[in-house]
Amino acid sequence: MKNIFIEYPKCSTCKKAKKWLEENSIEFEDRHIIEETPTVKELTDWIERSELDIKRWFNTSGLKYKELNLKEKLPNMSDEEKIELLASDGMLIKRPVLVSQKGIFIGFKEKEWNMIK
Repeated sequence: MKNIFIEYPKCSTCKKAKKWLEENSIEFEDRHIIEETPTVKELTDWIERSELDIKRWFNTSGLKYKELNLKEKLPNMSDEEKIELLASDGMLIKRPVLVSQKGIFIGFKEKEWNMIK
């Protein structure tokens, strides 16, 4: 399985993560989070594999999150509704996302990402 790097190219954290992958000679397939937003099926699989709470998958500092008042709405939504919402707009997903055989990583924390080397 090839690593999948899901990013928003203008995001500074994504740029840092991509540079780290390249410097560490880690091969990956690059995906633009808006042009090729992860599907409900992909997100369901990745969220399950990550063992993280679905709330951690939301870009809580993003404008979309705030515009939709998701801080108030998420607690009343089912997991299925949350995943459908994430799949509806890539800007709602915390980024970057790295999908690898060694795990699913959201956000860029070099210490965690070192596990894929």
